[in-house]
Amino acid sequence: MKTYRLQQLADVMEGHILKDIMPGDYISYGGLAFEKPGARAHTNDGPGGIDYHVHEDCEAFLIMQGKGEVEIKEQAGSIMHPVKTGDVVIIEPGEDHHLISSVEDPIVVVWFHAGPSRNKNQF
Repeated sequence: MKTYRLQQLADVMEGHILKDIMPGDYISYGGLAFEKPGARAHTNDGPGGIDYHVHEDCEAFLIMQGKGEVEIKEQAGSIMHPVKTGDVVIIEPGEDHHLISSVEDPIVVVWFHAGPSRNKNQF
């Protein structure tokens, strides 16, 4: 996992907004999530209902509003990384990750993946 502040990023005029820190030529899919207070994303949605959430590619989180934590699960246990408005988080391929929204200041997050081709709706 890598974390940046939005204002640290280069001004990008072509390609996707995070092309300098995230592989892929185009944003291929994503969304906007309004997380409930205290919610933990992707709990028990792995194979057979296990608590496991990974991707084969990078995933980006742009924290638009609020606070919370990104949990990265490793063999030795979970590592909690605080996040807040203006943070850009890049989840590496294979990292078991969960976004946890603050109770006091719930997160609004744009999330996306980038790949070699545009989203199917753009053809």
